Amino acid sequence: MPNPKKVLNDPKKVVSEMIDGLVLANDGRVYKLEGQPALIRSDIPDGKVALLIGGGSGHEPLFHGFVGKNMGDGAACGQVFAAPAPDIIYEAAKAVHRGKGILFLYGNYAGDNMNFDIASEMLDDDGIDVRTVRVTDDVAAAPPERTHDRRGIAGDIYMIKIAGGAAAELDSLDEVERVARKAVANVRSIGVAVAAGSIPETGKLTFELADDEIEIGMGAHGEAGVSRQKMKSADAIADELMEKILSDLPFKAGDEVALLINNLGATTMMEMLIVNRRIRQILDREGIKVHRTDVGTWLTVQEMAGFSVTLLRLDDELKRYLDMPAESFGYSRM
Repeated sequence: MPNPKKVLNDPKKVVSEMIDGLVLANDGRVYKLEGQPALIRSDIPDGKVALLIGGGSGHEPLFHGFVGKNMGDGAACGQVFAAPAPDIIYEAAKAVHRGKGILFLYGNYAGDNMNFDIASEMLDDDGIDVRTVRVTDDVAAAPPERTHDRRGIAGDIYMIKIAGGAAAELDSLDEVERVARKAVANVRSIGVAVAAGSIPETGKLTFELADDEIEIGMGAHGEAGVSRQKMKSADAIADELMEKILSDLPFKAGDEVALLINNLGATTMMEMLIVNRRIRQILDREGIKVHRTDVGTWLTVQEMAGFSVTLLRLDDELKRYLDMPAESFGYSRM
């Protein structure tokens, strides 16, 4: 059963109260768009290509915690595990627009796709150029020949970081879109759940999983994975996840990658570092060089226990934008 001890006021107001707290935690670097559950960067430069991100709440700090310097210029926030409505996206897009067009970047889920597309059509009627890039990094969601059907999971973090860097430096929406698409084409992720999370408004579990079971490839809302198994060792889990990731792109000897290990909400740093140890052994064995490693909490599922692994294959251009300094509530790097 989900933990009944949740520190809330009215479960129906969790998103609005969360946004209020997030704005205050940013110390003036972002503001809440009047009348809308959206966060906007306070210091967007004039003449900049704009980057708008967004999606359902309940995955904190994604997406709304990734608004800031060399990250998103704004984020449209939906209710818990629900896409933001088209009018929220539309108003947020108008707030971030600085005359050079807008890139929409978000995870590939049906509700987000529909609502961002509607908002894009509304903005087109206003004469604002909008491009859309959807993150499709989850190798468990569809086979390689159908990457367009894959979900976006923790690969979102690196995609926001790279697109944010490109949007800060490049003058052309065409070029920012090109960089973002190249990044999406080179990122692969998979997750494992060892316990379910819960939905604040209902208190219900996001899915059912026995105490001695794990699910490989679980989606960010509790969508089914590729296999349900008995619990096994950290090394054995890492071996299975890496086998699926490495064979998918495929990654090969001589590649240089960024490695991200993401806590789904209730997994300890100790566990993730043990997993990181095994992943590095595998990458060393395969002759794959790790340019940088990020281990932390970025895409959560309301207390779900488990983690995901993301590999991003790099070239000099992607490395440049990934390594640019970034400042946001959910992800900062000097």
